[in-house]
Amino acid sequence: MKEHASASATAPPRTAPTRDPSAADAADLDASTRETLAELRRQLAEINNVDGALSLLDWDQATYMPRGGGPARARQLGSLGRIVHGLRTSPALADLLARLRPLEERLPPDAPEAALVREARRDFERASRVPTDLAAAFREHGAATFSAWMVARPANDFASMRPYLERTLELSRRYADLFPEHVHPIDALMEEHDRGTTLALVRSIFEPLKPELVALRRAIAARPAPDDSFLYRDYPAAAQLDFVREIVSTLGYDFERGRLDLTHHPFMTKTSLGDVRITTRVDERNVERALFSSIHECGHALYEQGIALDFEATPLAHGTSAAVHESQSRLWENLVGRSRPFWRHFFSSLAARFPEALGGVDAEAFYRAINKVEPSLVRVEADEVTYNLHVMIRFDLEVALLEGRLAIADLPDAWNARYRDDLGVEPPDDRLGVLQDVHWYSASIGGYFQSYTLGNVMSAQLFDAACAARPEIVPELESARFDALLGWLRENVHRHGAAVPPLELIERTTGKRLGIESFVRYLRTKFGDLYGV
Repeated sequence: MKEHASASATAPPRTAPTRDPSAADAADLDASTRETLAELRRQLAEINNVDGALSLLDWDQATYMPRGGGPARARQLGSLGRIVHGLRTSPALADLLARLRPLEERLPPDAPEAALVREARRDFERASRVPTDLAAAFREHGAATFSAWMVARPANDFASMRPYLERTLELSRRYADLFPEHVHPIDALMEEHDRGTTLALVRSIFEPLKPELVALRRAIAARPAPDDSFLYRDYPAAAQLDFVREIVSTLGYDFERGRLDLTHHPFMTKTSLGDVRITTRVDERNVERALFSSIHECGHALYEQGIALDFEATPLAHGTSAAVHESQSRLWENLVGRSRPFWRHFFSSLAARFPEALGGVDAEAFYRAINKVEPSLVRVEADEVTYNLHVMIRFDLEVALLEGRLAIADLPDAWNARYRDDLGVEPPDDRLGVLQDVHWYSASIGGYFQSYTLGNVMSAQLFDAACAARPEIVPELESARFDALLGWLRENVHRHGAAVPPLELIERTTGKRLGIESFVRYLRTKFGDLYGV
């Protein structure tokens, strides 16, 4: 498999194709081919319908489902998992894809019809190698594990989760074994979320990035820290949610095609292009949690809401990879939502809602407080400098688990040791340690965590390209005008859905292969200014 080096290419920046991806690229198709394509779309829509139902059940489980519904929900998800797997691997679908192979080979790779057939074939071929019982087991076990985790985490009860995780690791290894062409088990798992990503590629990003982060963290640690005590005063939940709705609506989130709800671990989910939902969590003694988790999930939702509507109910109607998805959420959360121009506009509105908590605080003090760098225990609340160290710890532990060098029973100690070594902090309990993230307790072990750091790296590279093309982007942030930035992202990233592979999308859109240069420059510039380093 060809790797994408982290060094930048010399090609000039260029944008993705500007034609409407819904336009017909094959007007001369004969009637038989057109009917075959139409039948393919009908069968893909059936798959999408069941996937939408699964997403809705997942969303309900994480928001409003009563605790007693857990066992039945696991069975329901398992049954629907069997149904959708049968649809994904049906002989009828295989026949349609075989009949359309000449079309796929004849059209340009980025023609909508070619992309549709290519992605449908990729999904079919991967699903066909997974036994139905294994596909259903992942669904059922994931739902049962999630329900158990919601009880175990607040109770600090890792022991009760150990058998669940051991089963998850077994299923993850079984899945990876189905794809022996991959060099490492985690490659097969990453292919589900970040196609084209390998352990070698991840290490080519992580290895040069880590010393940069450590050096910057150490330099900052020697400087005085800003006062952030006012972030932890009394912030009533209703007023927080009112402000959050104002923010995400101004950013461009369409409430006619979405909604905002509360959950334990914020996420975005989609049942269709017309139903893209976000969730958040509120802490009345911490104004950052709801605010930045909501902007983060809004970034994901803006991506999904921007996909070409003609892709609806097909494999093209979703983000092209988890990492590209994270590039959108982190771009809006950090490069926009934690920027000085953003708060020059929005701070007065926030202060008006919380006059007691923010009395005597100005926009500059708030900006410095929300960008305070301090090693911490919780990934989702980590600052931009240390955040990726949290990700690297998780990724390395996943690799060790998959390779058999680490046992689930030893995971808490291994987790705590890495936090001592890498961040200089140690979790006081498993609730703030190994039980922290939902990922291992709802899906597989391996395949997803790398997307957070890859997404951060992509976000800076994309933002640089956007600002080069539209210099008005940064000045407009101060007046809460986001049309230039969102418009550029819609044109170059969002509308293409999964039609363009992720690494190709980044190179095509920015003129460079994926690399750490933009991200490191962004961190050095921003935090050099904040801390004088």
